[in-house]
Amino acid sequence: MKKSLKDIALILIGSLIFAVGVNYFTIPNTLSEGGILGITIITHYLFHWSPGVVNFVLNVALLMIGYKFFDKRTMVYTIISIVASSGFLYLTEDVGKQLTEDTFLAAIFAGLLVGVGLGLIFRTGGTSGGSTILARLTNQLLGWSIGKGMLIFDIIVVAGSVFIIGLEKSMYTLLVVFIGAKAIDFIVEGLDEKVAVLIISNSPEMVLENITSKMSRGITVLDGRGGYSGQNKDVLYIVINKQEIVQLKSIINTIDKNAYVTIHNVHEMMGKGYKAS
Repeated sequence: MKKSLKDIALILIGSLIFAVGVNYFTIPNTLSEGGILGITIITHYLFHWSPGVVNFVLNVALLMIGYKFFDKRTMVYTIISIVASSGFLYLTEDVGKQLTEDTFLAAIFAGLLVGVGLGLIFRTGGTSGGSTILARLTNQLLGWSIGKGMLIFDIIVVAGSVFIIGLEKSMYTLLVVFIGAKAIDFIVEGLDEKVAVLIISNSPEMVLENITSKMSRGITVLDGRGGYSGQNKDVLYIVINKQEIVQLKSIINTIDKNAYVTIHNVHEMMGKGYKAS
């Protein structure tokens, strides 16, 4: 119950931040957005329809299509976020003021606020509807990050908005979308971004011992065999925080400057044993 209340609070806070980004930076500066939100904003420019009302109607319609792909908890959180975000859009549309006439600054803050707001909603496991539903579907079916999925859908809508707000404003809108996507991934994945490192060294025991003692990290030792030489080798596998890469490289170079090392981002980890403290 305590976690559910915390999640709902995050959804409400995220929805408010999202609405402020739209009504204080996006619309006053004649920018747009991607996905369903972009369509909502364009209809406001063309017909002066309420963004809150249009956002609610379109999202409910899309939710009826995508409901079967979500569990009960995600559905409940998504319904709450749709109602909250549409409600805050409606309540703030008449009080939204142009805080800056600099379109570049407006694009930056619009992207940050919308991205942070949606990121808080996604962090609870819900969605805000619209293209975020499609993004979560691609996350489940194709393994795309939520930010990447939204970026693709958003660019499609932004391309169509050129005919309404013009080429220059659409180019600024691409900046809004890009910053928003990065902000979402940052909020969802958090500051504790991980990388996986594979190490092949002629002195694996020394590398293992030094990493264990100096970094206090567990390492998995894999059995490997050289494809050319046919020699058996120990391959070291470790998952660390991105901030620890420099320290790890220093340790390896001190022991074996000819060690073969590959580093790649880790998008998700499961299992208590792999959690880096």
